[in-house]
Amino acid sequence: MPTDLHSDSPAGKSPAPAGNPFGEAAATALLRFATAGSVDDGKSTLVGRLLHDSKSVLADQLEAVEHASRRRGQDAPDLALLTDGLRAEREQGITIDVAYRYFATPRRRFILADTPGHVQYTRNMVTGASTAELAVVLVDARNGVVEQTRRHAAVAALLRVPHVVLAVNKMDLVEYAEPVFAAIAGEFTAYAASLGVPEVTAIPISALAGDNVVEPSARMDWYGGPTLLEHLETVPVGTDPAAEPVRFPVQYVIRPQSEEHRDYRGYAGRLASGVLRTGDTVTVLPSGITTTVAGIDALGKETDVAWAPQSVTVRLTDDVDVSRGDLIAAGAVPEPVRDVEATVCHLHERPLRVGDRVLLKHTTRTVRALVKDIPYRVDIDGLERRAAAEGLSVNDIGTVVLRTAEPLALDAYADNRHTGSFLLIDPADGTTLTAGMAGGAFGSALRDAQDGDEGEDWV
Repeated sequence: MPTDLHSDSPAGKSPAPAGNPFGEAAATALLRFATAGSVDDGKSTLVGRLLHDSKSVLADQLEAVEHASRRRGQDAPDLALLTDGLRAEREQGITIDVAYRYFATPRRRFILADTPGHVQYTRNMVTGASTAELAVVLVDARNGVVEQTRRHAAVAALLRVPHVVLAVNKMDLVEYAEPVFAAIAGEFTAYAASLGVPEVTAIPISALAGDNVVEPSARMDWYGGPTLLEHLETVPVGTDPAAEPVRFPVQYVIRPQSEEHRDYRGYAGRLASGVLRTGDTVTVLPSGITTTVAGIDALGKETDVAWAPQSVTVRLTDDVDVSRGDLIAAGAVPEPVRDVEATVCHLHERPLRVGDRVLLKHTTRTVRALVKDIPYRVDIDGLERRAAAEGLSVNDIGTVVLRTAEPLALDAYADNRHTGSFLLIDPADGTTLTAGMAGGAFGSALRDAQDGDEGEDWV
């Protein structure tokens, strides 16, 4: 999850900054997306169909699937076996772990995070969707929008996934009826809009028969939109780096002190967002010292400009105190804080409780922190605030208040997914405990639990 696993390839359809050799064509070359769906909605079959029909399956893989299907007495290959790789997954017919699939078409490259559907694996979906630019939420046309569908929509909203696709699957089992599709699409779109999801594209499909997955369906001529693959190939992704504030977490200080580079002092790292140019005025956080960029080195050569997410070395005009974990920023500079309020998803079996001492990892900076308060956890099914007297259990989503030993320059996650995310880590053994997103979530969609139920005493 955060801290940050976004691609090193520029993304988006906006014009590249001056000097960007990748240009607009390569800017759309990679899409990271995640799939989610309730148990038995056919998600593994959909992913298998997508890989098979896009000719992204090797011959020996397909042969192995055909052989395994024949052993089970099936006449046709069970495409779900292409994705459910763990023995337990195959035996139970469910997806347990996040699996990353890599495939490509002539129009785009893809990294697919295939995430589980069970409630107890919500943390796995959070992990898989944390870096996604698109989420495919699968719904069984016979069942419509269920509790787990709403949970997946809420997680996509929580993680600020820019694009959501509603894939209404098993249309062959409802005789490809347009009213069934329209009712499900309307209900889901309204719910997603209440969560602040900016865009939903609904597509009727049959993963088993291949309708509207890669090829258009002749049995749903009432549908005039794109197939799933066509949408994945053409959806605009990424942002214009020039529209974002500069955020450059320092990973390493370079001081060769050799005869050739006696006075060289450079700050190496990956530009998390924005476009940085020689001569720009920048602020070093958390110290607040202001200086200018004297030079930028990339791949052993000096350059005048760098754009996210390039890895570069930055040289500053003034000899200021900068070390690993500092943030070089320009534009709207975040105010360093020690009291952090954030929305979190707890990932570990050990509960997170008030009074716990943890390590907080934000970009390249790790500081000690104390859990001061857990105001509430979120009931995703009803979007209600509920009491968190016992802390947060595994898979719980809630709000925490942290006190850090040192100031942190955090952006709100809603403004910057790269520098608004963090991890809470067990200081004893380095185990990842919790994924955090600075600021609130779901806007006005959350409501207080009603009197008489579990959460009435949270206030």
